[in-house]
Amino acid sequence: MNQATFDIQPVNRFGGSNTTIRRPKEIACFSYDQDRRFSLGDASIAYYYPPSLPADLNIGFDTFQKLNDAADEHLDALLDTIVAMEKETGKMCETDIVTWRGMLTKILTAPFDMMNGFEMNATCYQVRPTLRHNVRIKTSATTFHSIDITSRFIEENNSYKNRQKELQRNQRMPPGMASQELMMYWGYKFEVLSVLRKPWDPCTRDEIENRQNEVVNNSAQYCSVVKTGMGNVRMVLGGEVDAVWDCKPDRKEDPIHWVELKTSAEIRNDRDMLKYERKLLKFWAQSFLLGVPKIIVGFRDQQGIVHRLEELETASIPGKVKKVGRGSWDGNICINFAAAFLEWLKQVIQGDGVWRIRKVEKSHVIEVYKVEESGHGDILSSTFKTWREGSMEE
Repeated sequence: MNQATFDIQPVNRFGGSNTTIRRPKEIACFSYDQDRRFSLGDASIAYYYPPSLPADLNIGFDTFQKLNDAADEHLDALLDTIVAMEKETGKMCETDIVTWRGMLTKILTAPFDMMNGFEMNATCYQVRPTLRHNVRIKTSATTFHSIDITSRFIEENNSYKNRQKELQRNQRMPPGMASQELMMYWGYKFEVLSVLRKPWDPCTRDEIENRQNEVVNNSAQYCSVVKTGMGNVRMVLGGEVDAVWDCKPDRKEDPIHWVELKTSAEIRNDRDMLKYERKLLKFWAQSFLLGVPKIIVGFRDQQGIVHRLEELETASIPGKVKKVGRGSWDGNICINFAAAFLEWLKQVIQGDGVWRIRKVEKSHVIEVYKVEESGHGDILSSTFKTWREGSMEE
């Protein structure tokens, strides 16, 4: 088994602010409805509207319509969206890495999240025409000249994800603390209480005031697909966005005022403050990667009642942690680390086959090794491969 390793420690070698960042820009979107049916476009977009406080996050737990995500969805929805975009624009989506935002979050936070592990599957897919000077992508409307396109596609290892969820479910909580299932519900309940399904203006008073009585269903999602990059690595990421602050602008060039919705326990002492600061690492990473400028945190008590809200500007979080907090993590180190790791990964994952990207819990290294010598596993959908291979012609 060929194996390569990337050292996370010492993290100080990734200090400074010398990595170029490409601001995330939405290039496409897709939605899942409440029955988990996929569609292109923004059918499931939500609009932020503050909840009434105090807000009881326990209400409706007995009617929670929870998504069963045990099945492996791979990158199918993301790849279907890329295919549709390429057909519409006549342009090949040229990038180094295609993955979910969640995978990059794990990599970005790895320097300061030693306790948790992860496992991902990756493959390299290359479209290399014989006559490079005369290659084009076919659509009904236009042609687009291109050359050798090589991308790495990364997904979560589904069996590892399911094992971790099972361990979480079986985790015994300290006396007086809510179960993992209930605390997970609190997060989804807070989202329902904080959004409207259409802009505020056409909403009735009844729609706004009766959000507390809505059945919570976490199957519906709006997913943004963005083009971004770190250093020399170009990326296309897909990830769920909770809500928009106002409305999506008509001009694609204009930034979108997305909002991420989070809950956190009230801060009662120094220990709680340190736990919250570490939580902010993930909050920041998730929003930073998709270009979400604002995070709304609902602070709840131990019984699941939200008493206050706090608005955080994503870009200001690392500076506050450094200057005001305990300095338990450094945003620049995270970015420089991720850029260096991804550049290294591009060199490791080349040619045919499937690789495993693994960080064992409490480990100081990320391992990359081959698990299949040929093919692409199930990482790439047949629809995507058929389109890419059929769209290249002499």
